Amino acid sequence: MTDHTGNNGWSRRRLLKASAAGTAGLGALALNGKAPFHFVRNAWAEEAIGNFPVKGKSVVFGFNVPQTGAYADEGADELRAYKLAVKHLNEGGGMLETLKPSSLSGQGVLGKKVDYVEGDTQTDPDAARTSARRMVERDGVIMYGGGSSSAVAIAQQYLAQEMGIVFMCGLTHSNDTTGKDKRRYGFRHFFNAYMSGKALGPILANEYGKDRRAFHLTADYTWGHTQYQSIKDFTEQQGWSTVDNIMTPLGTTDYSQFLTAVLNSDADVLVLNHYGKDMNNSLTQAVQFGMRDMQKNGKDMQVVVPLYSRLMAQGAGASNIDGVYGTTNWNWVLQDAGSQAFVKSFEAEYGFPPSQAAQTCYAQTLLYANACEVAGTFYPPEVIKALEGFEFEGMGPGKALYRAEDHQCFKDILVVQGKGPDKKSGEYDLLDIVSHVKRDDIIYPVDTFAGELGPYKPA
Repeated sequence: MTDHTGNNGWSRRRLLKASAAGTAGLGALALNGKAPFHFVRNAWAEEAIGNFPVKGKSVVFGFNVPQTGAYADEGADELRAYKLAVKHLNEGGGMLETLKPSSLSGQGVLGKKVDYVEGDTQTDPDAARTSARRMVERDGVIMYGGGSSSAVAIAQQYLAQEMGIVFMCGLTHSNDTTGKDKRRYGFRHFFNAYMSGKALGPILANEYGKDRRAFHLTADYTWGHTQYQSIKDFTEQQGWSTVDNIMTPLGTTDYSQFLTAVLNSDADVLVLNHYGKDMNNSLTQAVQFGMRDMQKNGKDMQVVVPLYSRLMAQGAGASNIDGVYGTTNWNWVLQDAGSQAFVKSFEAEYGFPPSQAAQTCYAQTLLYANACEVAGTFYPPEVIKALEGFEFEGMGPGKALYRAEDHQCFKDILVVQGKGPDKKSGEYDLLDIVSHVKRDDIIYPVDTFAGELGPYKPA
């Protein structure tokens, strides 16, 4: 990476701050004959927390993603996005041109070049904590982000609170991340299972009817548990009934015993609460079992994948995802200025469009950097306060809000349907946007989920 801070990293805004500080410094010189060393905003309150204060000409971010395990495909795309975000923070480009309001200059952050280190969560909470702790203690990161498993995200979020390091969650969809397990030092840009259920339930009832019987296969960890509950609640509100639910281990490759149980039931809808390679395997095997070609209760049997991604659709294959409904946080075909700026720069860098995992990780990195600029410091409590209640646009369609009370970001989301081989226009044209769901239609009261954020200063 090349350091393009220029002028010793001084932006016009920072120069004005320094000028004001200089005036105060002259007064101090006149009073005691000694010039102050430097001026830092709120310096009286900024004791050492985590890896603050940041020394030297660069600041280090940590990117902890699943480079192995069931969610490794997502992790690879997250890492690509993180590297692109660092490039744009140091050199300009991408969503730096569209984010509003923005204090980012494309000349590093607070006059420092941004460097990064990377780690492998292995799609495992214990491995993720070990990797994150190493980044903090050995590499001196001021923040870290990443993860494609909610169990991994929550484990890292607790560690962040303990160590005083801001954690900008990557792909995590469990309600618990900003519910019972929310923490002051964690922030989630991605949507959650409750929003998926609220957006998807009415569309499923309209498409398949209100008299449906659903059988769920569910990844056995925090995300799967909360997605199952959310989809169950919102489909039952539409008149559906739930026949059964089987919890399946993360990383399962053979779903035959679980699919046999579905076949032996009277369910006419199979809901796959799976993600990544797990979803690729379970959906592919369900199709091989003939589930999409049979009838139950006088109705065509249907398969639903509540949390979708372009990477999953690509992995499962167009013939298997044809007509399958789900929800997604973002899609590369969106035409708003922020989405297209990101897609254009990502494609120029890597030769193909980004996934929703890439978009949320890229956005999180810029949002953290912008909060540092707004706060005028890397001091974690001030950065956290700059993120809390921050409303912005230019990172996707419509305005987004980081709610202060739970650190959940609320924004527009999408209901999508898989495109079959005869419907797609290219290799990556796999998801049809059925409904663009507005932020106000999926927001919920802050007391919907229990939990406390905790203190600004770690115990």
